[in-house]
Amino acid sequence: MMNAIFKGVALLCVVFAFAQAQQSRPNLIISADEARSIKQAVGKYPYFDRAYEEAKRNIEDALSRPIDVPLPKDAGGYTHEKHKQNYREMQLAGFLFSVTNDARYATFVRDMLMRYAELYPTLPNHPMGSSEAVGKIFWQTLNESVWLVHVAQAYDCVYDWLTPSDREKIESKLLRPMAHFFTVEHVREHDRIHNHGTWTVAATGMLGFALRDNDLIDKALYGTKKNKQGGFIRQLDLLFSPDGYYTEGPYYTRYAIMPFFLFAQAIQNNRPALKIFEYRNQILKKAFYAALQQTYTNGCFIPINDALKEMSFLANEIVIALNIAYAQYGGDNSLLSIAKKQKTVMLSGAGLKVAEGLAAHPIVADFNWHSIELTDGPQGDKGGVGILRSGNSADQSLVLMKYSAHGESHGHFDKLTILYSDQGREILQDYGAVRFINVEPKNGGRYLPETSSWARQTIAHNTVTVDGISHYQGKIDIAEKQHADRHFFSVTDSFQIMSARVAGTYLGVEMQRTVALVNDNSFKKPVIIDVFRVVSDKVRQLDLPFYYLGHLITTNVKYTANDKQRTTLGKSNGYQHLWLEGEGKASGPVKVTWLNGSRYYSVVSSADSSTSVLFTRIGAGDPNFNLRNEPAFMLREKAASHVFASVIETHGSFDGVTELALGSSGRIDAVSVLASNAEASVIEISGKDVRWILMIANGPSSGTAKHTMSINGAEYSWTGNYSLKRF
Repeated sequence: MMNAIFKGVALLCVVFAFAQAQQSRPNLIISADEARSIKQAVGKYPYFDRAYEEAKRNIEDALSRPIDVPLPKDAGGYTHEKHKQNYREMQLAGFLFSVTNDARYATFVRDMLMRYAELYPTLPNHPMGSSEAVGKIFWQTLNESVWLVHVAQAYDCVYDWLTPSDREKIESKLLRPMAHFFTVEHVREHDRIHNHGTWTVAATGMLGFALRDNDLIDKALYGTKKNKQGGFIRQLDLLFSPDGYYTEGPYYTRYAIMPFFLFAQAIQNNRPALKIFEYRNQILKKAFYAALQQTYTNGCFIPINDALKEMSFLANEIVIALNIAYAQYGGDNSLLSIAKKQKTVMLSGAGLKVAEGLAAHPIVADFNWHSIELTDGPQGDKGGVGILRSGNSADQSLVLMKYSAHGESHGHFDKLTILYSDQGREILQDYGAVRFINVEPKNGGRYLPETSSWARQTIAHNTVTVDGISHYQGKIDIAEKQHADRHFFSVTDSFQIMSARVAGTYLGVEMQRTVALVNDNSFKKPVIIDVFRVVSDKVRQLDLPFYYLGHLITTNVKYTANDKQRTTLGKSNGYQHLWLEGEGKASGPVKVTWLNGSRYYSVVSSADSSTSVLFTRIGAGDPNFNLRNEPAFMLREKAASHVFASVIETHGSFDGVTELALGSSGRIDAVSVLASNAEASVIEISGKDVRWILMIANGPSSGTAKHTMSINGAEYSWTGNYSLKRF
């Protein structure tokens, strides 16, 4: 009997201790122990002190102003921005209360939450909502989710300070109705495998932890039906490839990575048995490092798919992910160089660890940006992106080829497109998206119509458009079912090469693109070789544009300029947005040279008298002036099958101060396709003191297969997928 009583008492003690541990607050992003450590650390670590003092200044300023919780009206104007400011201030005030125990901060959070508790039950759908995922405080549920991610943190911080009646009002009139809004009224958005879904499950899950509501937590983790067909775990399984590539592309990696890391931190603090940071071979770590590898050395994300070019690793989302990754995965000091550029840290235990690392290592090496192939698809079998780099972070050349899956609703119809960056700037660009984010006069700051009519169309990219029609007919439902495939990827110190293929973009058409980055002692900068092979079942119009940034200097094409009256290049599929500024016929290899920054760039392409060269400019069919008016030149062939072989040479220098212009003509004069068939393509590159032969296998990928091509009495032999011979 006594033994049974003892066991019962012991069990009660365990349960009570567990309950106490569960009730220790705060415990979402910052724990109670971390709050105490931060209080003791204030004044010791400059990077943390800077962030801490900035937060105090912001909240002291907020305390001096009347609380404003306006009736939602706009999608990017005052009310939109005010509600964003409110959630940021609540989150910061909650943090400061946890560290200082200053009741003024808790009072601020309580009073603002009370205002929202009064407003929220009265709100209909947002007046500017334009989709089925319409919010109430904001024009879309996505922003509502972001609001709740921050507010859940604030509520957790002040929970114990609030009176029971305060909590009852805030929860019954605001927080639980919002949870119902997401998990019942917007089930599709909540369970969606997409960045919107990530934010939504992070919001409901973090609120669940703040409310100690296991039902909400489980819905966030496993979907509203708790059957693992939706929710956070499913998103970790499906949105990232085994390499960490995020299917929507780098711009949205940046946006989605914040809820992934914040919710993971909350899970780690409250359900450590899940070992969420170890899940899927540390997929969150891989995702973060993959995101950094998809930035250029100036910090900007490579703008494939829907992207705004200003976005960089200075964004708060990357600060948060870096800090948590640094803390969770062993303090990789290579991340500290990026943290130094960010000039701030997260206000949490993770941020404190980064600040400690920066104090201990005042001099750190640059982050190691390197050539990399990232596969796409949950199993890594849906193509990917290849990135070739040469040079150090101060002066690096970068070439990217995209051969991934479509990228869901933010994807572009641009299989096998390429981009080139140098001097810390774009040289051959991807347009990105057409959007002035949060600029109210421009469609409320949302995506503009030209994103669909121009930026996502194939002709807006440095890839081949067939018969004036976008890949997959410009239809997402078709594109989402298909992808390109890697052919091979190889990197050595002097020669880097990647190749990919796609079939299905057009019925009866197959395409293969091979891009090489050649380091040669006779050239100051690496030379890019680009071989684009198109095989078709009939004669078609093949257009390959080069969207160069800079000022055209010279070309060997004799062209007619449309300087009196311009016409558009077409009527649909993006062509309606291109002005035809000039056109001519090639008489041999085409050469176009432009100046960008302090260097010249030349594209030299194989061509003959059948090749048309079109000089175009973006901006036609744009009555609201939404598009950037940027140039391109386009190679046009009418053929059943064709190989576009080009070289991009970086050369010379220009200095406007000293007025010195050197090496403006470059050394490479000609590129020729010696032969191309189902087995292989052989390309000759020639110029002043340079002659190279590039041989590319077009059959199945094999590092050991032997190839021989007989061309005009000469025999070309090699082993493997490729060979470059320099004479």
